[in-house]
Amino acid sequence: MAIFEGAGVALVTPFHDNGEVNFKKLEELLEEQIAGGTDAIISCGTTGESSTMTHEEHVEVVRFTCEVVKGRIPVIAGTGSNSTREAIHLSEEAEKAGAHGLLLVTPYYNKATQNGLMAHYKAIADSVKIPILLYHIPGRTGVTMKPETIAALCRDVPNIVGVKEASGNFSAIATMMNLGDGAIDLYSGNDDQIVPLLAMGGKGVISVLSNVAPRQTHEICQSFFDGDVKKSLSMQLKAVPLITQLFCEVNPIPVKAAMNLMGKEVGPLRMPLSEMEPANQKNLAAAMKEYGIL
Repeated sequence: MAIFEGAGVALVTPFHDNGEVNFKKLEELLEEQIAGGTDAIISCGTTGESSTMTHEEHVEVVRFTCEVVKGRIPVIAGTGSNSTREAIHLSEEAEKAGAHGLLLVTPYYNKATQNGLMAHYKAIADSVKIPILLYHIPGRTGVTMKPETIAALCRDVPNIVGVKEASGNFSAIATMMNLGDGAIDLYSGNDDQIVPLLAMGGKGVISVLSNVAPRQTHEICQSFFDGDVKKSLSMQLKAVPLITQLFCEVNPIPVKAAMNLMGKEVGPLRMPLSEMEPANQKNLAAAMKEYGIL
């Protein structure tokens, strides 16, 4: 059984002006997401600025998220690292904190071989009992996992159950799903590609868009599952101009700007990320108005 089906939000981490985690605001965001129909919370992913958190902050945000959600929907913790030992530590702590699953990005910078990637993921999987999703995003990590590697991990390692695919390589994804022979829970990692990946047998999306449009993102998936592919596609295409602006600068710069424009007061970004360029923010605001969320 999949960890979740539908739209999981890759949630931002709100900060105070001094850069500390704003836990009161985080609780508000979690409640808004659940009320908005989001199907899962992804805590401390790329969008959550996990790369600039201390280990202590990382674990505390996951723990707090699990405490607030109280099992109403699944919580998936981002615990990947380019250090296998660090990823094991974070994964073990997330499991203790009550996470329902883990999201593990491919180890960046080291540029491991396919055998190294398999050993890395198997070592982490052996350290925990909860299910694991691989996160394949070569544009950020510089590492491409071959379809054969992903399929083998999902087939052969009991608690590696699927992948968040953000490569955009539909041919490779199709090959992977063929090789997986039903063993891979596929999630889109790109908001503009939800429907195509659902059509390949996907279970849903791990979404940046859900931060600002949780109900609509959920409905893109639910309409597809209900057999109304025409409605799902229409909603997908309607969201494309907004999605384009949400990724006109590196994520999560635009989505935090969007949330602040909506009055959600999620605070600043942590360096080295910088605030959104004024011209881009103007285009973002226009797209939000066109979409009906501002």
